[in-house]
Amino acid sequence: MAEEHKRKEERELIRKFEAFLKNRENHFFDEETMIQIICYYSVHDKLSKALKASNIALEQFPYSIDITIEKSDVLVKMEKADEAIELLEETLNIQPNDPELLLQKGAIHCLLSEFEEAIETYGNALLNVDEKDEVYFSIGMAYQGLGKYNEAAEQYKLAIEINMLNENALYELAYCLDVSGELESSLSYYQKFIDQDPYSEYAWYNLGIVYNKLARFDEAVDAYEYATAIDEDFSSAWFNMGNALMNLGKYDRALASYLKTYDQEGASPETYCHIGAAYEKLQQHELAIKYYQKATKLDQMYHEAWYGVGVCLALQDKWYEAIHFLNKALKLDAENAHYWKAVADAEYKTGNMVSALDAYREASEMSSEDPKIWLDWSMVYYEQGDYDQAISILENGLDECPDNAEMYYRGVVYLIGSGSYKNAINRLETALILDFEGHEVLFDFFPNLPTQKALYRIIDQFRQDNK
Repeated sequence: MAEEHKRKEERELIRKFEAFLKNRENHFFDEETMIQIICYYSVHDKLSKALKASNIALEQFPYSIDITIEKSDVLVKMEKADEAIELLEETLNIQPNDPELLLQKGAIHCLLSEFEEAIETYGNALLNVDEKDEVYFSIGMAYQGLGKYNEAAEQYKLAIEINMLNENALYELAYCLDVSGELESSLSYYQKFIDQDPYSEYAWYNLGIVYNKLARFDEAVDAYEYATAIDEDFSSAWFNMGNALMNLGKYDRALASYLKTYDQEGASPETYCHIGAAYEKLQQHELAIKYYQKATKLDQMYHEAWYGVGVCLALQDKWYEAIHFLNKALKLDAENAHYWKAVADAEYKTGNMVSALDAYREASEMSSEDPKIWLDWSMVYYEQGDYDQAISILENGLDECPDNAEMYYRGVVYLIGSGSYKNAINRLETALILDFEGHEVLFDFFPNLPTQKALYRIIDQFRQDNK
């Protein structure tokens, strides 16, 4: 009811303003009301009207910082960023140290990839702004735009030292340290927060993020456990702990962590989707589907949840139903190679060969370095007895994944199937060099004893020669 009342008030306000424009009625709109009008037009993509309202507002309130910023936003949306800069500079000539104007100008410089100008502008804003951590974060992003990751990292550190809960700065710092190869060595930087205050949940939380980024998931879980022991209601720590536990294959505990997050934060598509994923890994597919569907009810555009439903249905061999939901995910994220491959697998299971092969092709173009795509795509032809085409697909895959032992072993299978025994032996030797223990996979394809014995002799000879 409150939301409907607000919408009625907005419509009435816009009706009055448009009557004023049409008839030049003698009606006064205060500054706050003019900002409401500009925002309404901007949100509804009526940019020419938003600009007109901005101009009228600035005629009435020529020194209004808020209206100036609103107009600059409208100009940016109209792809007139240079004009937005000019407007802000004119106002800065009158109020040279206003932090809001400087922050807006810096953001537009970043939008234009004018990162050096952005850094200078943000630096001037630092003198008078209260939330300095956000400004340091913005400077870091500008340095990152220049590819100066070490300088960016230093700015993110300054932001974190002011506000250890600045999650954007934490995330970008970890990224920059990772790119520059400094993440491992930075552990001492994060440890110093704990040394300063061992009962700081935020210090432990930050350390957990770094361990997680380093794929040291056991240590990440330990750090998050300290954070939640200090503050049982630290929902972000519970959520991140769930992610680390998922990576460790401890799905029961991961589920408990996600449910803790839900208890504290309430419903969200992300939390529902992660709960669904934990149930999926626990092979409780109906419960997984239930939570994935809860996510889609909150956000119809949340493609990860549609994908999750499709995967669970596929795991139950409900291929036709799976295709429906996988295609929903694909429509929302058409550049996702995982989605294309899942559709391909499902289409193949239902006998839709043309659709399956097209989907594998799309997947391979988007993620050519994924060996699973090439293996499954080529397998379609192998199972149809088209060994030459299976070999051709696999060869294309090996061009992209030249060190993948499983693909070499699969090549042995296809070459034997085509009768190319000499080539198969050569391919087998390469596979054994890359991963000797991986040869066990061959026996799944050749259950008959004579072929197994022949392969075993070659493998055993290789073992003797390479002792």
